[in-house]
Amino acid sequence: MGFDGFPPKVRFTSVPDPVFGALLEQIGDLAELKCTLRLIWLLQHAKGYPRTVGSRELLADGVLAKALSAAGKNPATEVRRGVMLAVQRGTFLSRPEGQGVEGNLYVLNTEAGRKALAGISQGKAPEWDSAPPEPAPGTVERPNIFALYEDNVGMLSPMMAEQLKEAEEAYSQSWIEDAFREAVSANARTWRYIAAILERWEREGRNDGRPRGYLKKAGNQRYLGR
Repeated sequence: MGFDGFPPKVRFTSVPDPVFGALLEQIGDLAELKCTLRLIWLLQHAKGYPRTVGSRELLADGVLAKALSAAGKNPATEVRRGVMLAVQRGTFLSRPEGQGVEGNLYVLNTEAGRKALAGISQGKAPEWDSAPPEPAPGTVERPNIFALYEDNVGMLSPMMAEQLKEAEEAYSQSWIEDAFREAVSANARTWRYIAAILERWEREGRNDGRPRGYLKKAGNQRYLGR
């Protein structure tokens, strides 16, 4: 079964460079490799902050189940084994999901992930939902503001996540996407530049047929990080 190539306007997922360097050299188990790549994708598409993925999501993931169902092996067993190997290697960190809930929460072993896991361990509940379903064939999934930032600016920190959350509550999805697009075109990939674009559009209006002040919520100006 061949691959027909990538469709127009295909989305990209941010993957840490060591995955294609040191980790690629070290990983010798196919289940670990597939679980590593899929878990990175699931974390990128997780809602809320900090981004976490639970064992139930991994075991219910159709793509991962199909990817690990070869040679008559049990997909659930292979998922558990592959993720366990990835955690033992240090690619991901995990902790029990919660009292009365079987399974673990997983985060990427980055500075932000370590801080997030420490916060959860101290009783700060993560604002997370299950991963969104796969988009139907022929549709293009619209990225949230966290994915836009990581894809176009850089690593997301807890402080920046708060600013992005406030902007997402204030502005429409289309304005946010267009502001990121304009910043990329201008080769000015900073949040301050993007926020200034949004502020200017709110203040002066846009030549897109929409009225000035096309906001979700008025009076929220903290996202500029002043």
